[in-house]
Amino acid sequence: MPTPHDPYVRVRGAREHNLQDVHVDIPRDTLTVFTGVSGSGKSSLAFGTIYAEAQRRYFESVAPYARRLIHQVGAPAVGEITGLPPAVSLEQRRSAPGSRSSVGTVTTLSNSLRMLFSRAGDYPAGAERLDSDAFSPNTAAGACPACHGLGRIHRTTEELLVPDPSLSIRDGAIAAWPGAWQGKNLRDVLDALGYDVDRPWGELAAGDREWILFTDEQPVVTVHPVRDAGRIQRPYQGTYMSARRYVMHTFADSRSTTLRAKAERFLTSAPCPVCAGSRLRPEAMAVTFGGRTIAELAALPLADLAGVLSRAGGEETARVLTADLLARIATVTELGLGYLSLDRTAPTLSSGELQRLRLATQLRSGLFGVVYVLDEPSAGLHPADTESLLAVLGRLKESGNTVFVVEHQMDVVRQADWLVDVGPLAGEHGGQVLHSGPPSGLADVAGSATRRFLFDEDPPPAREPRAPTGWLRLDGVDRHNVRGVDAAFPLGVFTAVTGVSGSGKSTLVGQVLAGVLADRQASAGAGLPEVRVARHCAAARGLEAVDRLVQVDQKPIGRTPRSNLATYTGLFDVVRKLFAQTEMARARGYRAGRFSFNVPGGRCETCQGEGFVSVELLFLPSTYAPCPDCHGTRYNPATLEVTLRGLTVAQVLDLTVESAAGFFAGTAAAERSLGTLLDVGLGYLRLGQPATELSGGEAQRIKLAAELQRTGRGHTLYLLDEPTTGLHPADVEVLMRQLHGLVEASNTVVVVEHDMAVVAGADHVIDLGPGGGDQGGRIVATGTPAQVARAAGSRTAPYLAKALRLGPVPGEGPATRSGAR
Repeated sequence: MPTPHDPYVRVRGAREHNLQDVHVDIPRDTLTVFTGVSGSGKSSLAFGTIYAEAQRRYFESVAPYARRLIHQVGAPAVGEITGLPPAVSLEQRRSAPGSRSSVGTVTTLSNSLRMLFSRAGDYPAGAERLDSDAFSPNTAAGACPACHGLGRIHRTTEELLVPDPSLSIRDGAIAAWPGAWQGKNLRDVLDALGYDVDRPWGELAAGDREWILFTDEQPVVTVHPVRDAGRIQRPYQGTYMSARRYVMHTFADSRSTTLRAKAERFLTSAPCPVCAGSRLRPEAMAVTFGGRTIAELAALPLADLAGVLSRAGGEETARVLTADLLARIATVTELGLGYLSLDRTAPTLSSGELQRLRLATQLRSGLFGVVYVLDEPSAGLHPADTESLLAVLGRLKESGNTVFVVEHQMDVVRQADWLVDVGPLAGEHGGQVLHSGPPSGLADVAGSATRRFLFDEDPPPAREPRAPTGWLRLDGVDRHNVRGVDAAFPLGVFTAVTGVSGSGKSTLVGQVLAGVLADRQASAGAGLPEVRVARHCAAARGLEAVDRLVQVDQKPIGRTPRSNLATYTGLFDVVRKLFAQTEMARARGYRAGRFSFNVPGGRCETCQGEGFVSVELLFLPSTYAPCPDCHGTRYNPATLEVTLRGLTVAQVLDLTVESAAGFFAGTAAAERSLGTLLDVGLGYLRLGQPATELSGGEAQRIKLAAELQRTGRGHTLYLLDEPTTGLHPADVEVLMRQLHGLVEASNTVVVVEHDMAVVAGADHVIDLGPGGGDQGGRIVATGTPAQVARAAGSRTAPYLAKALRLGPVPGEGPATRSGAR
């Protein structure tokens, strides 16, 4: 029976998602780690139950009118929770932040720096003092009018728009124009305007070429299309749009990532000539502090910015503001993010970096008696940085708070005061608390998937690294902090790229290597004569050995609940065709489209196939309830009368992948999709599970499964950025089997990775560093895992040696060293 001074958070009857009537007691004022395989229910317990209930109770204390302005989640499915303090959630948001969001805006450090310049900056003689908004590129008062505060302008040239001047306009000389009807329309409009569309581009008059490509005019003309045999085409009013206008419009406004990527190939990006990339008006750039402008200070790594501010003098106002800035910067650098600058844009940050920036902001809040619920704070962290993270979590606890962490990193689990292990498996086979107590107690829990990774001291199985079948070489890589580096990627093997946070891994692999290969792939598809290597590196060799590039990231597979596992993998197309082939469907004339909830016909029109409706509650926030007509099935009654082997289409969508594999046994197209999903460990997911409910790790494995379904298409290079993020070590083993299987099928796999177990199992390792930011960007060591584990000067080496069960070996070892030229 809980007492008024009960030191435990006591959960009774938790049934959220797959939790099976869970009862658990967790002590307050501790660092508690929730573990378990992916889909076991640990996030449902930590976030979906404990945090959600804390938020619900808080919102109940808010005035009804204010509550309607706050986004709320529904009450969790739980019997009772006692001893629960207020809670703060720090999840890994997968939504992409805007391009104007930066390290400075996320941490609010930019606000303090702007205030410092406004109140204590050195102004030119006679200049008026500026408000702090005048130092922000995101306000009308501060933004450069030429680039609108973006710092860069995009331009295009005739050479980019028309790569082959020997072609005529009718034959496709203007490569930037759209294809299909829209491109034909533009050619017909030009023809109607009197331009020769059949003459080679290079023979047209210079003035004509200039107008066709760059005019801002949009004349409207009557087009008389050429009549095809047996087809009537009436005259219509056509509007002309120049190639530059089309490219700029597509790049700025299109929601299609494919169209935006195509448009970007015809653009060059350069610093704004008016503000020189500072993003600010001249009045703001005329103000300095310590001899530097605000743009110069914002471009410094935070560790260097702290040094500049600490040496600055000034009056009392300046001392107070700089002291506050230094204290707040210290919490960010303590979390291993001192290599970031305030002007680093948020879209270029990993989800782990974003979460740690928010954690640093919370450290300065001084809250007491709060439950902090964190989602894998070690994500994106090199083992060398995990110790700093643990120190920060310890400080949160010592300040009188409770820290709940959902985590897979065993080094973090070992430092926990209390461990809640959920399992034993995923989905309907999980949802049980196997252990709640000190980590040492898990040794006695035989059914735990975490147990063998936490205590197993057996060495990893020895494997001989594969020999490369060739090399892909990038010379003179010059991007962000990677300066003048020559990098060589072996083909036909599994390569792990490692290094501390900010060392340049994602730049080298995700931007340069991927960019070179993507441009080559796009150029070949468009029939363009050459690859644009220069914007990525000085030269690239060995590209011809790669037929195809596949990047598998952790971005959501869809933005709305209408996208789900079945629709993304193409399995739903098979399901709908099978329903359309049933006897009842044929008798009623139902086609496959009848069984889609995304189009009118078979769906429930009350909820338009959503399965739920919004309920307005006047002064309370709107809430969602199952549709009163279809009761959440998404379909109308007539559609649900059709069954396939006794199940309706709604019931099929409610099957797990594991159950569906048995249901569709004998159907080759369905077996292939379901088999690959089972191979990557996703048997617990429901076929109709909305994309918005999937974790980043689940989304990545669904993409991998979709790729595994494809038949051989030549030598493919697979790029994965931290594929183990969000995965339990047991799930990592499943994923690695699939990735090594791709290599065995004569492909190449390159992963950016911090998990030393994965690195230890690679054929080749490229280690960047030695530090982050300006202290990184060099290749410290390359070679087999055993060779890199012996490399001097590598911060990865000791952790890799530990994973390989190698003792400390003095000297540099046989690993090669390479750096900036």
